[in-house]
This record gives sequence, structure tokens and C-alpha cells, in this order.
Amino acid sequence: MSRVLAACCIVVITSAAGICQGGDRPEGRAFATRSVTIAKNGMVAAAQPLAVQIGVDVLKRGGSAVDAAIAVNAALAVMEPCSCGLGGDLFAMVWDPQAEKLHGLNASGRSPAKLTIDKIPADADGRIPLYSPYAWSVPGCVDGWFELHKKFGRRPIEELLAPAVGYAVDGFPVTQIIAGGWAVNARRFHDKPGFADVFMPGGETVREGQIFTNRALARTLKVIAMGGRGAYYRGPIAERIVEYSNEVGGFFTLEDFANHHSEWVEPISSTYHGTTVWELPPNGQGLAALQILNILEELDAASHGRSSADFWHLFIEAKKLAFEDRARFYADPAFAEAPIDMLASKAYAREKASLVDVTKAGRSYPAGHAGLEHGDTTFLVTADSDGMMVSLIQSNYTGFGSGYVIPELGFGLQNRGGLFTLEKGHPNALEPGKRPFHTIIPAFMGANGTPDTAFGVMGGSMQPQGHAQIVVNIVDFGMNLQEAGDAARFFHGGSSAPTGEVMTDGGYVCLESGVPDDVRRELMRRGHRLVENDGSVFGGYQAIFRDPETGVYYGATESRKDGVALGY
Repeated sequence: MSRVLAACCIVVITSAAGICQGGDRPEGRAFATRSVTIAKNGMVAAAQPLAVQIGVDVLKRGGSAVDAAIAVNAALAVMEPCSCGLGGDLFAMVWDPQAEKLHGLNASGRSPAKLTIDKIPADADGRIPLYSPYAWSVPGCVDGWFELHKKFGRRPIEELLAPAVGYAVDGFPVTQIIAGGWAVNARRFHDKPGFADVFMPGGETVREGQIFTNRALARTLKVIAMGGRGAYYRGPIAERIVEYSNEVGGFFTLEDFANHHSEWVEPISSTYHGTTVWELPPNGQGLAALQILNILEELDAASHGRSSADFWHLFIEAKKLAFEDRARFYADPAFAEAPIDMLASKAYAREKASLVDVTKAGRSYPAGHAGLEHGDTTFLVTADSDGMMVSLIQSNYTGFGSGYVIPELGFGLQNRGGLFTLEKGHPNALEPGKRPFHTIIPAFMGANGTPDTAFGVMGGSMQPQGHAQIVVNIVDFGMNLQEAGDAARFFHGGSSAPTGEVMTDGGYVCLESGVPDDVRRELMRRGHRLVENDGSVFGGYQAIFRDPETGVYYGATESRKDGVALGY
């Protein structure tokens, strides 16, 4: 079985008889699992209810939306370690209503200065071993917290981290979806150095409802609260990470941590049927969402309606086209500058759209990397009484990242470096001190050129295609925030990848059960390869909208995750 198939747990559908049952709701209101949450003073939406409560409490104490986001992220590092943590990276967008400016933060880390291509024993597929020290990059999460706090924080860092410390010491009951992801990762990482010591108490997989504690992580958070950013990047935490790296064959040095820094970047944008969508520039993949939307607009895909095979076909083909550019151009701009203006232009989208054949699936778009197809991430949104809104995404990459965990610190190290290619001369080729291609992307959208909706969709290469589906659901089909997230999605895998793979068979498509059977049959007739999936590839969505006239907030979170949206 290929790495792609193994990662996605899929089975090829060879005939219409194998299609999942299901169909769209009758004409009328779109399906939603719950009502939109509405509140006046502030809002938080995230993938774990206890973490959301922490964020609302911060807002009630006068904290900013950024304060709430930091507190929620710290809590999720304790409660959702199979998706995020202090060993991972962070990206954020902040709408500052006072300055009327949207800020972007790239808090992703760089490869070790001593790691070069010639030192890496490639896997059989020619890639960097994904669950190894060769895939490590410097964690940027904590530096991201302090950069955000320095610019927009109101409450002390020690106050924001205190709830996470409390839950790490006293324990919390593990929720259903998180428990499921935890179990999958435990099977994968149980024999990695330090993993079982921290994340498999008593040598057993954590179960739903089990009270889990992580006192080592509590101590680490206390050290950060007292010692600030320096405690992580120039103090005892960096020292222990480097010691651990030396013990297990890694390449980290103290200089790698001392030299780390986040970057404030200008968001990039495009319009879709009059609505502006903002993403962050590479080394992330947000540009792909803009490209997909531009191509869809040119193809007028939404005019066919969600019950039409034409709509789904054109959407899938737009994704394939955008991901070809993602594979070719997206990389650390300090090493390889992508032609962003050209790629995001309407004229370029028109050129790309002309390649689509409405009668059959394109097969000339090369095949993807398993790590790209499946990513575990946490996404959260916050908003405060002043109108500040935050879209923040944070990840270890594949679940617990590399699976290598430092028991004394209570967290493991990410494996984002696995998204470099070993192909010398490629824009995304591994080089010392370089940021790898990144999958995690926060987003905003808004009418009249003003960001009024913070949103995102978790999950590897699902993210840009998920962003585009949310925008289309809201803009073209008039869905509210909750309906837009709950609506059936597609996931296309197997596109060309920044890690060097090239696909020649058109990839494969996963469809949720709400897509009608006649649409499935027609897509298969046009040459799309439909596969079943356990649901893990479709991501997880959170969103907050602020009504520009009343200032009232609307929040949404979907049924694919454990989370909630709460306000006050």
C-alpha cells in the first residue's frame, strides 16, 4: 500500500454499487448540526470546549482577542496534544479595528543550521523520513505567542498560561474526537523515545473520558510564564531540547534556537464574487485557496448548483490546477520568491481555467505526498468587545509531529521539515536555516473590503480546498456560518506536491455522504477516481463573523470536531 493510501485509510470504489448512501436535503434551509452562536461582547470557537471556556473567561476579565487566543492555544497544547503543542509552529492573522489593519504573523521555524541534504538517508520514496529527527525544524509556537502578546496583549502572560497549567496538573477528561486521534498516534509512535512516558500513562492508549495529566508540561509552562520567551529559546528549555537532540541523533544546536524569530507579514488577498478573502503568503499554502476561488469564478462553477455534477467536477479541477502551482512555486520567500501577484491575478486564473474540460477529469496533474494529504492541526478564532478578531492555527504537523517526546518538558517535536524536498535546485529544497513549505493557514473574508469574518479549516492539504468550499457556501449559496461548515465537502488528494512528487493519474476524490448518488456516478463516468474515507480527511472548521452594523458576533464550529463556539 502506498504512503498516500496508508495515511488516508481509503478504499477505491470501482462501481456505483460501492457508493455511500446519502443525498442533499430537500429544497429549503441548508443542513446544520446546530444553531449559530450569537453574542454581543466577545466570542471564542475552538476544537475543545474547556479551552473555549478559558478563552471566554479571559475576555470577561478585559483581555484582548489576542490574549484569549494565547490562553486557548496553551490549553489546547495540554488538551489536544495530538494536534498542537509547544513543539510545533503557529500562524495568525489579527484584525485591529483601531488601526483598521489586518496583520499577519508567520511563526514557523527553520531547519537546523547543521542539517544538509547529503546527511539525510532518504526513504524508499525519495523523501525525508517523516517520523525522524531529520524532519525536525525549530518550534515557532512560543515565539508566536510572545510576538502577538507584545503587539496586542493586555493581560500578563502568566495569567494567560495559568489555566493550562491548572488542567495539566489536575487533569481533564479527554474528549471523543481527540481520543480517537490520540489512539491512532499511539499506535504509530508508541516506541519513539519519550512518547509513552508522557502520552501513554501506564503504557496504555488514552481513552475517551479518561482523566489525563501532564505535570511535566505544567512545569514547562510555568518556566515560560516566569522567564518569558528567553526561557524557551535561550534558556533551560532550549538547552534540554538540544541535549535530547544529541541523545537521539538530531542536529539542533543552541544557536538554532537563539537565532529563531517570527515575522510579521502582509496578508495577500483576492476577491470572489465581490467578497474579499485574505490569506498569508508562502511559505504557507494560503495562496492556493485564492487561486482555487479565482479559477472557480472564471468557470462560474456555482451557477450549476450543489446538486449538479458540473459544480463538483469544476471545483475538483480548479483545485488540481492551483495545486500544480503550489508544487512548483511555494517555498520560504527568503530563499525562493514566488510570483504571488501573477499567481493571484484574475488574468492568470482565466488562463488556467481554459485548461478544464467539463466532460472529463484531468489526469495530467501529478501525485502527492502522504504527509501532505493528512495533517493534524488545531484552529481557533477569538473576538473581543472592541472588534479585534484573531484567526490562529497551530500544529505539530502529523499528529504528535515526529513522535519524539522530551519527557522532562512534556511535549514532542514537530516534523515540518518532512515537507522539504531533497531535489536540489527546487524552490522548496532543504537548506540550512530555511523554513519548509507549510500547510497550516488562517484566513479572513469580508464584504466591502473589510475583514469581518475570521475562519479556517484544519487538516493538511484539505485546508485551501476547505477554505474555498466555505467561501463558496457563504457567498454563492447564502449559507450562514454553521451551515457553511456542516455542508458536505469533497477532498481531492494526489496532486503534485512541493516535496517533489508528480502525479499522472488525476489523483482521487473523497466525498462526504451529503453528496447525491447521481453526482457520484456522473463524476466516476467523467473519470474521477472516488474513494471511501473514514472522515478524517475533511478537516475541522471554526468561524466568527462580526455584524458591521450592530457589532454582534456570530460563531460556528462543526460536528467533525469536539469543539464549541461560545460568547458572552
